[in-house]
Amino acid sequence: MTLNHESTILEWQQAMEEGKTTSRELTQAFLKRIADNDKQGLLINAISEINPDALHIADAMDRERALTGSRGPLHGISILIKDNIATHDSMHTTAGSLAMADSYASADAFLVSRLRDAGAVLLGKTNLTEWANFISDHMPNGYSSRGGQVLNPYGPGSLDVGGSSAGSGAAIAAGFAVAAVGTETSGSILNPAARNSLVGIKPTVGLISRTGIIPIATSQDTAGPMARTVEDAAILLGVMAGIDAQDPATGKSKGLVPADYRSSLDLDGLRGARIGIVRSRYIAKFAQDEQALYEDAITVLKEAGATVIDSITIPSEEANWQNLVLIHEFKSGLNAYLKTLPASFPLRTLKDIMLWNQQHEEQALRYGQILFEKAEKTSGALTEPEYITTRLYDLEMSQHQGIDAVCNEHNLDCLVFPMSEGASIAARAGYPSVTVPAGYTQAGKPFGIMFTGLAFQESALIRYAYAYEQKSHKRIAPPLLNH
Repeated sequence: MTLNHESTILEWQQAMEEGKTTSRELTQAFLKRIADNDKQGLLINAISEINPDALHIADAMDRERALTGSRGPLHGISILIKDNIATHDSMHTTAGSLAMADSYASADAFLVSRLRDAGAVLLGKTNLTEWANFISDHMPNGYSSRGGQVLNPYGPGSLDVGGSSAGSGAAIAAGFAVAAVGTETSGSILNPAARNSLVGIKPTVGLISRTGIIPIATSQDTAGPMARTVEDAAILLGVMAGIDAQDPATGKSKGLVPADYRSSLDLDGLRGARIGIVRSRYIAKFAQDEQALYEDAITVLKEAGATVIDSITIPSEEANWQNLVLIHEFKSGLNAYLKTLPASFPLRTLKDIMLWNQQHEEQALRYGQILFEKAEKTSGALTEPEYITTRLYDLEMSQHQGIDAVCNEHNLDCLVFPMSEGASIAARAGYPSVTVPAGYTQAGKPFGIMFTGLAFQESALIRYAYAYEQKSHKRIAPPLLNH
């Protein structure tokens, strides 16, 4: 077994168990790769901050392994965390904002506690589209005032890196850690995963606790894994999932989370599955060579034994979708998060953040803050008829007249979309999706497909995604200059 930056969680575990390497050596190798490729070489700029305690944690995990054995598959494994997820340590939690550059969290996010308990080495924080792409309506994917512009390692300077979990996507594609955590409100895991040729899992809202994640919209926010293989993503998902007494949404998952999502890794997992292929208005957005890759992926699904129902149309896909729910929920959610910060941090409300940005306009407001301005005009109490009506409309159209309707009509097990198209409908419904690499254009641009299902169908989606991945083997590492 030859180990390198593409090796999987279980390959590293085997090597550590056999004494062929250590968590310290693994951590050092990733740190060197980051030094060689992130701020020099190709200038990926995916990492916003390195955990100064990473090597100490790795040493502790090595010592514990020697004394009492491994805690599980993440023991000693290097993981990166998106910089809108709270870590109560020496790292900041900033959402990519200069206004938050001196902000330290008062406690670990619930999912971070789960990762620490599993023995993961939190290597650092990843850059992102500022405020998870909820400050401006024209900010480029991967840009933040604190961290600058993240680049796609498959085409630095030429290919969109995706957003808002841009740093998590670019970092794992570039081999800066074994896996990463991203967050999504609408497409922010799935889009950068597809654009960086990764597996991304956007789980059902409520599978992973939202506690400690700088929010956009409580009704749609979730964290999720981003990895190079379905197996690695499944392992990370299983560790992060769990019921949190501080997050009422997680109560929905009781009894619905398997002991280990690896139980879904079935090479024959597509056989007999009824898969609805979505084309409609989505496929027209893609160039001919990308459409050809989609056709190739559909062929693989058929060859793997799936029953393919082609040219499915979601009844509500042309609905009057708006982002009013996000605008109304953002103010109350952010103000509540800011109140959890240490008293020494001076910015306590959205209005405070906006004023700070205005006072540092040249550095902080390159793309303005129009979405902040709209959110600040709301009451923050979620009492406006506009909010309630829109929220109920989104649920009706995304669920009952959307994904539920088309799945019921054709007796489908899941839907398949090109890239991350359709992510916004699943986001409004709170439903899960998994994206998997599906090849590259002649110019080297990554292409992916996305499996989408009903609430808490992660196990089924992982089964389909894994079977497709193992049948197709499409992912190729980007050609970095410094290896």
